Amino acid sequence: MRLEPLRGKHIRRCVELERILFSGDSPWSASAFHAELQAGGFYLAALTDDDQLAGYAGLAMVGTPGDWEASVHTIGVHPDFQGQGIGTALLRALLARADELHALVTLEVRTDNDSAIRLYERHGFSRIGLRKRYYQPSGADAYTMMRQARGTQEVAG
Repeated sequence: MRLEPLRGKHIRRCVELERILFSGDSPWSASAFHAELQAGGFYLAALTDDDQLAGYAGLAMVGTPGDWEASVHTIGVHPDFQGQGIGTALLRALLARADELHALVTLEVRTDNDSAIRLYERHGFSRIGLRKRYYQPSGADAYTMMRQARGTQEVAG
């Protein structure tokens, strides 16, 4: 598995994965992915040795040099590839980018997504809020989680 920048050629497969992973809510459309890439987000594709898209992740950045904030907008891994460390690799790559800019990082995660919550907590995130009925149309709640800004010298493993 290798990580590379997400490109337009990957979007069709991302949309397919969104429909599998987030069918009970509002999966992202192709236009949403295109808009994120056009806005300058840091998006990655996780590709197998035979160039199959196994997962994707994205980080949005706002602010100015010295005062950056980052938001994890999405992480998705195809069910056939879950449990193989792909989500962890994607998250670490997003956090490395945030650390280059010394950016605070936030995200939202479903309150019933225990494996994702554990992943985020292992990487320094803490729960800072609850968003009732955040995901639609399911009405599922989300935790807002945050990780303080770090410098690249503090990143381990």
